[in-house]
Amino acid sequence: MPSLGVRSLLLPASLSLLVAASPAPGPRPDANPVAPREPLITASPVQYHPSRTLKYRRDILSSVEGYANSVLSDLGSGIPSYVASGIPNYFQGFPTGKDVQSSLGLSDSDLAALPTQVLSLDPYANYTAQGWNVLFHGMVYKQPNTSAQTLDDLANKLFIYGTNVSSLPPDQQAQTRNVTSEIFVVQQGNVAVSPIHIEPAQSQGGSGQPGGGGATTATGGTQDITLPGNTTVEGDFTVFTPINSNGLTPGNATSQIQRLNTYVGGATLGNATAYLVPDQGLTVISDIDDILRITKIYEPKEGLLNSFARPYTAWENMPSIYANWSQSLPNTHFHYLTTTPEQVTRNYMQFIYSTYPGGSFDDRPLNFSDITATLSIRKFLLNRIFETFPQRKFVLVADTSNSDVMRDYPAMATDFPGQVQCIFLRNTTATDPGDRFPYDTSGFKNLNQNSYMFFLNPDDLTNLDIANGHCYNQSVPQNLTFGYQGLPFGVGSTAVVNGSANGSSASAAMHGASAQVGLTFAAFIGAVFWSLF
Repeated sequence: MPSLGVRSLLLPASLSLLVAASPAPGPRPDANPVAPREPLITASPVQYHPSRTLKYRRDILSSVEGYANSVLSDLGSGIPSYVASGIPNYFQGFPTGKDVQSSLGLSDSDLAALPTQVLSLDPYANYTAQGWNVLFHGMVYKQPNTSAQTLDDLANKLFIYGTNVSSLPPDQQAQTRNVTSEIFVVQQGNVAVSPIHIEPAQSQGGSGQPGGGGATTATGGTQDITLPGNTTVEGDFTVFTPINSNGLTPGNATSQIQRLNTYVGGATLGNATAYLVPDQGLTVISDIDDILRITKIYEPKEGLLNSFARPYTAWENMPSIYANWSQSLPNTHFHYLTTTPEQVTRNYMQFIYSTYPGGSFDDRPLNFSDITATLSIRKFLLNRIFETFPQRKFVLVADTSNSDVMRDYPAMATDFPGQVQCIFLRNTTATDPGDRFPYDTSGFKNLNQNSYMFFLNPDDLTNLDIANGHCYNQSVPQNLTFGYQGLPFGVGSTAVVNGSANGSSASAAMHGASAQVGLTFAAFIGAVFWSLF
């Protein structure tokens, strides 16, 4: 089993937001431009104060780069390879399959005696000439009967830093054991997924949790289907599969989203809710960490505790914002896209469906067919849903602590002209003093300001005319330099940061920092965390 020391887990936690991104290409003209309407919000007088830059910034950046390279060189080969390459991974190196079986001392006969379980992610479905086409995806696995003491030992060694499980409150001890047990499962590779039973869903969520959203109970669709092919070597399955109509409303004849319950036969777990999404309409694609829930992935100690031990907690009043969208934007499809590894996704889904509108789900699978998807998972998943629904409009929601978001969200607006309705990004550098890492706004340089907004508080998202593409609250100053902002060592520290309708705060920014320097700085910060902890 590969070594999973605490230090190697802390480092990716601090690095997940720091991969340098190339500037997005210039926008291509929209084939069907629509004249902008008058904004519904009365603009307040806001001064534009772009972040200051230093006259001789090249020498300063060269010094930062040289010092970073020196630190990395001194630390030597102990640095994990993904640091030098700049590949982010919050949960890096989870054990899988035979590694888990070996570490827990399970014989093949012990494993065979365990019941089969299925993590079935809530799928979306599109309508084609052949009917509804459902994206079934998830993981087949077996859950070893691991003792509480063994789970505590694993969590103390690998996932909990600065404390131990026994010192946590009872509810957090239970949460830690639950998450640790979800990681130490044995995936079932090259096996058939049992037949899936489908029927109309009266409610939403994998276990029937109530949820908002514009979805309605399907008018039919009851049937049993068998997925083609077997699971991957890592136990994953991902396949678009056509289903029979059996009374379902065609996707080109309705604007409503229809719900279907799906049950994987022969598994103790494996329920999900499928969302049949019409050809046209609005889809909200939302990240989860540090935008819908408090995670603090940029603070290793807090990030690990918030992910493994503490109850998932919504960020401020974001649930009321999403509830309002689900009511004021009829027939909106909600899709939750997280790059969290597959093994810990069930907790995310349970949190979402007890707190936010029900919707479909994407995560980071264990197995990919090509290296591009592995290294750019968010872009891969975004491309897939955009290509699946070429006539739908999309609202993209996340925060600035994810470097892939800062690269991929504006890129979607240029790669898929006319499909990105709004981009909303919480500026975690401005809202959370624990986030001291830079973020790159260069991808937004050629986008229409009316289509995106950096914000501080959920209330900044109120009273927007999202349906008509008016996504910028003009009382919220942006002050973008279209380069790296939030740089260290006081560079540009007197500048006004992206503000909020409720006030503004100071931050550092810098215009035109190169992608190479950004990547080097990211590695430098990661190395500092690695050496300190």
